[in-house]
Amino acid sequence: MDGDDEVSAQMIDEIYANGGDIDSQQPHRPIIINGEQLDVEAYAALYTGRTKIRRLMFIADHCDNNVAMQLEALRMAYDEVKKGENTQLFREVVNKIDGRLGQGYGPDPGWSEAVERRAEQRKEKLENELNAYRTNLIKESIRMGYNDFGDFYYAHGALGDAFKNYVRTRDYCTTSKHIIHMCLNAILVSIEMGQFTHVSSYVGKAEQSPDALDAITVAKLRAAGGLALLEAKKYKLAARKFLETGHELGNSYSEVIAPQDIATYGGLCALASFDRAELKALHSLFLLLNSKVIDNLNFRNFLELVPEVRELIHDFYSSHYASCLDYLGNLKANLLLDIHLHDHVEMLYNDIRHKALIQYTHPFVSVDLRMMANAFKTSVPGLEKELEALITDNQIQARIDSHNKILYARHADQRNATFQRALQTGGEFDRDVRSMLLRASLIKHDYNLKSSRKF
Repeated sequence: MDGDDEVSAQMIDEIYANGGDIDSQQPHRPIIINGEQLDVEAYAALYTGRTKIRRLMFIADHCDNNVAMQLEALRMAYDEVKKGENTQLFREVVNKIDGRLGQGYGPDPGWSEAVERRAEQRKEKLENELNAYRTNLIKESIRMGYNDFGDFYYAHGALGDAFKNYVRTRDYCTTSKHIIHMCLNAILVSIEMGQFTHVSSYVGKAEQSPDALDAITVAKLRAAGGLALLEAKKYKLAARKFLETGHELGNSYSEVIAPQDIATYGGLCALASFDRAELKALHSLFLLLNSKVIDNLNFRNFLELVPEVRELIHDFYSSHYASCLDYLGNLKANLLLDIHLHDHVEMLYNDIRHKALIQYTHPFVSVDLRMMANAFKTSVPGLEKELEALITDNQIQARIDSHNKILYARHADQRNATFQRALQTGGEFDRDVRSMLLRASLIKHDYNLKSSRKF
């Protein structure tokens, strides 16, 4: 109890400090870029392949108010798509540009025809090779043939056909490494198609061969599993997956996710779903307060890549809610441009804000709503509505004095509750002992009742 009192006292001191003049209490912090200042080129450099193009197109679709950013994203998408062989995606980019970037970024029928002609030749060659492999019944060659077909279809944007061919290689896998390679290919295509149930399934299949998994592959599977759980809105499980992702991942999975994404997704999901004890373990990563958090030490390396997420976790744990919410507000525009996170931003932000309100009120018997509104940089009427919703939802045990603008907590009688639990435990113990004595007496006197069975 003394430890809990000490923690509560520390929280109270921090909350009171936060309720005063924010600028005088907080040290100078770096300015966070907003959505309009997003460096599209630097952002795109974090990714490779199809996901780079898709992310650029997503940015262009969701920044209508910033034409310059939109055109920059489309220009980079155009340049990137011409490095590959996906003519379907190329036409999609050209349609979005709609002639706004000049003649150099318009339809290129010569390039499209050349790519499609080479594709037909390549496909015919692969079919002939695969038929020969089938005739010779060489399992490894057949596996490679289907894998080459999967690569071919993926490069040309036929994701459904790519997935089918990758999965067909399973019947011809002879080692655990072959199965893991098949699973990683299936995961990649499933993420591109948005089929995250398949992602979870193939992550599980790959993890069934732990002896063949190296550190980088394990990190990839953790990251992919985290994305699937994020899509399913299982934020706590997603946070754990991202926190378990090893720093070995580095830039090796740039066709799916960047290290900065691991920090951002994991940090926000953790803030929205972790309790205070779990947040303490996360907070200790960059304060070095708890060397026992072995599994999460890897996440410290990711947090260093995104200082804003690191600081908002620190502020939330330290009860500097106004500063934490400022960081969240500044990050929001960028997060809404993230292809995986945009659908979850509002829900995560609401969960984080509600947790902050609950945590603020927890140590107090009564709270001045004016001081609390100042700490959260909101109006008193707006704060009352938020608290009313949390009280109605039974997340805060309290009542509001609207006239005096005070929140009164309804703390349970801990002494009475302890006595009641002790009495309940004693009663259960007495019942169990009587039952054991009765059974022992029955066995001693050989009083066994055998039920008759009818066949």
